[in-house]
Amino acid sequence: MAEKEVMETSEAQIAVHWGEEEYYHPSPQFIAQANMTDADIYDRFSLDNFPNCFKEYADLLDWYEYWDTILDTSDAPCWKWFVGGKINASYNCVDRHLAKHKNKTAIHFVPELEEEKVEHVTYQELYVRVNEMAALLQDFAGLKKGDRVTLHLPMSPELPITMLACARLGVIHSQVFGGFSGKSCADRIVDSGSNVLITMDAYYRGGKLIDHKEKADTAFEEAKKEGQTVDKVLIWQRYPGKVSAETPMVEGRDYFVNDVLKDYYGKRVDPVPVPAEDPLFLMYTSGTTGKPKGCQHSTGGYLAYVTGTSKFVQDIHPEDVYWCMADIGWITGHSYIVYGPLSLGASTVIYEGVPTYPDAGRCWRIAQDLDVNIFHTAPTAIRALRKVGPDEPAKYTYHFKHMTTVGEPIEPEVWKWYHKEVGKGEAIIVDTWWQTETGGFLCSTLPALTPMKPGSAGPGMPGIHPIIYDEDGNELPAGAGKAGNICIQNPWPGAFQTIWGDRDRFVTNYYERYCKNPDSKDWRDWPYLTGDAATQAEDGYYRILGRIDDVINVSGHRLGTKEIESAALVVPEVAEAAVVPVAHDIKGKEPDLYVSLKPGFEATDELAAKVSKTIVDEIGAIARPRKVWLVSDMPKTRSGKIMRRVLGAISNKADVGDVMTLANPEIVEEITKMVQG
Repeated sequence: MAEKEVMETSEAQIAVHWGEEEYYHPSPQFIAQANMTDADIYDRFSLDNFPNCFKEYADLLDWYEYWDTILDTSDAPCWKWFVGGKINASYNCVDRHLAKHKNKTAIHFVPELEEEKVEHVTYQELYVRVNEMAALLQDFAGLKKGDRVTLHLPMSPELPITMLACARLGVIHSQVFGGFSGKSCADRIVDSGSNVLITMDAYYRGGKLIDHKEKADTAFEEAKKEGQTVDKVLIWQRYPGKVSAETPMVEGRDYFVNDVLKDYYGKRVDPVPVPAEDPLFLMYTSGTTGKPKGCQHSTGGYLAYVTGTSKFVQDIHPEDVYWCMADIGWITGHSYIVYGPLSLGASTVIYEGVPTYPDAGRCWRIAQDLDVNIFHTAPTAIRALRKVGPDEPAKYTYHFKHMTTVGEPIEPEVWKWYHKEVGKGEAIIVDTWWQTETGGFLCSTLPALTPMKPGSAGPGMPGIHPIIYDEDGNELPAGAGKAGNICIQNPWPGAFQTIWGDRDRFVTNYYERYCKNPDSKDWRDWPYLTGDAATQAEDGYYRILGRIDDVINVSGHRLGTKEIESAALVVPEVAEAAVVPVAHDIKGKEPDLYVSLKPGFEATDELAAKVSKTIVDEIGAIARPRKVWLVSDMPKTRSGKIMRRVLGAISNKADVGDVMTLANPEIVEEITKMVQG
């Protein structure tokens, strides 16, 4: 069997062994209330109607001046959307809701400590706070349209307030994930040319009040070494009027925002109308190697895309309570905690801490208390909650109508637990696939129109037209049973405009590979390379198999790591699985499999053998791991992602690099001893 498969799969393709799962259909109750029930949307957003179809999304916004060109391709592949239009993102997310919804909650802020009160920020209060902060940024910090400002803020209401204050002035914000080090923050300060840093003195994580101010001092010093001076460090206080960090203030450089804001009480700042193609923010991708890439997102196109997709995919209505459990430091938080939901006038939940603090029931208590009915999180969090509290959701009386999964492919077994236990068998699930660079969803089922399928991201979004190429640029058709490089044939408004300050890298990384004519101004000649491997089923649904770089080539047979991990999770005792390639003299590479178990199960040789056998049964002997390592935990980032790079280094006896920024650096030594002796 394995030999036959090797012959049928060329070097340029990835074999796919996993069978398609059954459909799950939305309930009549959900369909009756859905924002998008018109199946004609796929026709309206067909390539024949491109790019004019995206007018539908732009018309969800308020414009100062209407555009004259929907898509300008003159600087291909740096696409410009809604050219000639003038707009302000802050106005669209705040001011325009006041007439009808000023008393409605815009942000529910849930502190990590359960004894602290939940803060409910109304649209009126958001308006006041955004205006006063904008006045401070304009007057005290001297910021103006086109300037860049670096934010290094944890999950707090002050983060969206600061973002929207920047957007009000046309200032480009660059938020750095709060868990990143001062050095990472400095890299982004230098690249963006910021001379103002906005941060917070402290925040809670796992029940501890963490000194965040010290990272600002490191960021300042490291940026200065690189020739970028930060003139002012503005520091929000976790408890206004109280110092929560031991790191001292530096006179003449550091200022508590709360103190300075007193001078701006009652100030109002007119939103600055900016051209639609002006940058709204920079979002740096955290490359494990090389310089971080500053993805530059536009104002008009980006805001139109996240508003449209929030409405039609997340099914957000003004009366919904919507909780996206991502971090605003990532693109998911920008698009689907801040800009998309607030543009629609929704109530969005911001939770400060970890989902399992103080116990595995925390998420479901928050959902019950706030009556959350739309829930949005990553497979990483779902696997963690399934591991530590599989029976917790049943103890609480919340009811989700809709749940999203985002960030990486979700294994079918985990999807089914999410649907049955978290969604109580009632909630729709949309398994969305997209990237920092794309601004919003690329593939997803539309919740009232297309049935769900575990492990599959569904069809391309309306207006998004994926295509799968092999290494040689041949299209792999639907139902081929083989995977290749998934690309997008056409531009879309949410896509990033360029890499900040590095257009050449932008073209090389994302467009050069399959470009048909580098001199062309025709978008048809510029397919966008996502860097992900995928397969398309006969029904047109796409399954993402992880990064092209994560494909393991065993004896000329290219295996997607996500398939092997999905097979391991079929074993009931398994909570998490991570596959890494190990060099082999004859086969080229072979997979090493790391597995962590659910509580109450013991690591035994028999269990390791059972996992290995399951992978052979599900996929075939070609995928048999070199070794199944049963570990107490995986090395993880602060946001909960498994660091496969570290596991790969351990398996290949290579340098693991700096692991001190991990959430659990001590686990690296434990696993290294186990694997290397």
